[in-house]
Amino acid sequence: MAGAYDDRDGKIWMDGKLVEWRDAKVHILTHALHYASSVFEGERCYNGKIFKGHEHSLRLRRSAELLDMEVPYTAEELDIAKDAVLKANGWDNAYVRALAWRGSGEDMGVAAKRNPVRVAVAAWEWGNYYGDAKMKGAKLDIAKWRRPDPATIPSEAKAAGLYMICTMSKHAAEAKGCSDAMMFDYRGYVAEATGANIFFVKDGEVHTPKPDCFLNGITRQTVIQMLKDMQIKVHERHILPEELEGFEQCWLTGTAA
Repeated sequence: MAGAYDDRDGKIWMDGKLVEWRDAKVHILTHALHYASSVFEGERCYNGKIFKGHEHSLRLRRSAELLDMEVPYTAEELDIAKDAVLKANGWDNAYVRALAWRGSGEDMGVAAKRNPVRVAVAAWEWGNYYGDAKMKGAKLDIAKWRRPDPATIPSEAKAAGLYMICTMSKHAAEAKGCSDAMMFDYRGYVAEATGANIFFVKDGEVHTPKPDCFLNGITRQTVIQMLKDMQIKVHERHILPEELEGFEQCWLTGTAA
């Protein structure tokens, strides 16, 4: 599959049924386009099985709740929808994108409780998120923008609006020849990359930022448990920028990455 993402062959699950790829459209007055009332998940399918698929479905629903939206499908129904998309397109290895958003309806202002919450699942074959840098090593820029105070945003939600500063930061990083950008939080502590969590190694122990103002990634949680199972000490804590030069290794985690 190649070409623009809105002009491809295949099937997308939308509002309870499979539709042709090119027919999966929304109206220009969709609330989410104007007010960022949208949440999503990025998942990977390996050899026919989605990594932590059910956990992603649960998080999608939780993210929607944090944005005052109710997803009209259970986590189990979302799991079935994702499997249906993969089967319909004949993929055993693919990236899966589930999303929920407030659609167009009777309201077109900040408040839009009467508008329906819509849901879709798309998938496509996608290589490494960081390309060759995944094996050769990635160079990180330092982002201009910072992760905000959780008193100002629902930081536990994987919400589209929270990625605005990530997009700008990654654009700036790529313009400098970097693979991604490291973001600090509103206090000046190391937070994450634009679409991945970050880990450091020093003296055989692992250090990673405490997720108190950014998303506690599902892959992040999995890696931490794997490290603990291997009897490797993991410190979840606030990390100051001046500590970075003292670390021996650094890696990023994310389901897409």
